[in-house]
Amino acid sequence: MEVSTWTHLYQHILFIAFILLGIIGINLDAPISTFINDFNLIMFVLFTLLYSYKFVYLFVALKAKKGEHSGNSNVLNKYAVIIAARNEELVIGQLIQSIKNQKYPENFIDIFVVADNCTDNTARVAEKAGAIVRERFNKTQVGKGYALDYMIKIIESEYASRKYEGYFVFDADNLLDEHYIMEMNKTFNQGYRVITSYRNSKNYDQNWISAGYALWFLHEAEYLNLPRMVLNASCAISGTGFLVHADLIKDNGGWNYHLLTEDIEFSISQIIKGEKIGYCRNAMFYDEQPITISQSWHQRLRWAKGFYQVFSKYGRALIGCIFKGKSNWFSCYDMTMTIMPAILFSSISIIVNVFFYLAGLFEFVDEKRIVQTTTIAMVKSAFWFYGILFMIGFMTTLTEWRKIHCSGWKKIAYTITFPLFMFTYLPIAVVALFKDVEWKPIAHTVAKSLDDVR
Repeated sequence: MEVSTWTHLYQHILFIAFILLGIIGINLDAPISTFINDFNLIMFVLFTLLYSYKFVYLFVALKAKKGEHSGNSNVLNKYAVIIAARNEELVIGQLIQSIKNQKYPENFIDIFVVADNCTDNTARVAEKAGAIVRERFNKTQVGKGYALDYMIKIIESEYASRKYEGYFVFDADNLLDEHYIMEMNKTFNQGYRVITSYRNSKNYDQNWISAGYALWFLHEAEYLNLPRMVLNASCAISGTGFLVHADLIKDNGGWNYHLLTEDIEFSISQIIKGEKIGYCRNAMFYDEQPITISQSWHQRLRWAKGFYQVFSKYGRALIGCIFKGKSNWFSCYDMTMTIMPAILFSSISIIVNVFFYLAGLFEFVDEKRIVQTTTIAMVKSAFWFYGILFMIGFMTTLTEWRKIHCSGWKKIAYTITFPLFMFTYLPIAVVALFKDVEWKPIAHTVAKSLDDVR
């Protein structure tokens, strides 16, 4: 989306915010200190109202975790596992081995690896491990989406006789619990054509950055996707570890999702069409998280830019779905909240408060008073948001304690640092508005087997 479009969007949102200020009785003619406090209050209240449904998710999840949800295990479907890999010779062998160790008939699983623009021995390692490998070299069409589409077309043309019911998609750094495919198959037999799974981490204990990622993915699995599943709403896939029905791919003409976040693009495009994405909490896989500020910055900058791209492409259809009274309106609202407002409202709040500071520093108003008032207001907001994020991290850590492979004191420490990790999204979101972002691979070096992780 063009910068001018974002400027207009900001103007409209600010205009709505000022209307809301007036509705609740805020006096715009009041002293500047009162206005600053009122502005930060309304932004916090508006943010809380928009996301209040997630507090309902919290209680639904806690209740749902006491029960078991499983489908039919009698019907065994044949699956193709697709792994898009770029320079992953260190880790891809362990993933393939974890697939071969599945408690699922081996003749019902075929493993396909697309070695995408590789300059190392990824293809050779994958082939030796037992995968069907194809190499792809294309410097123009770069990204996971293109690699997936390339391999799907090969499967449909060269292996059509094998009649796969669905496609699993994994990243090369993943590891699968031995019951993963059997559990996903149960949910598949319930009629879901797209299914996501429980995302755990190979390197939770490495540092506060890897733990921040991992804790959020655990929360996403059990406190977002699980309640969505229970409430009969649609879940969303997240990067890797998902299953798609072959008929759905065929109907779409392949994998036609090539924005910077092809996973959320795929999810939202399907939800708009009325597809309901399922979640299998008993299917657990592990992946590797970034450990440096530089890696994390570039990855999340791509995610933030990708969310903006998705909103630009699908936002009108999403919002239209909400107000047209369709049966999937709530899922469309949920996805709208997922890809947009949190970043926008936080960014607007920061920008306006910065303007307040500048007004004080350049003596447009009482310098001491405005800087003091703005500081207090922002500290209060930060305190409340820290508290909310800490609660999210604490609840997730507490309920998933046994599944987190990390020493006890680190689990507690990383719960404290979790809100700080989430706060770092704010500058990333602002920069992503104006910066051109390209897909770049992140090196994976945590070469562990499933036993090593446990």
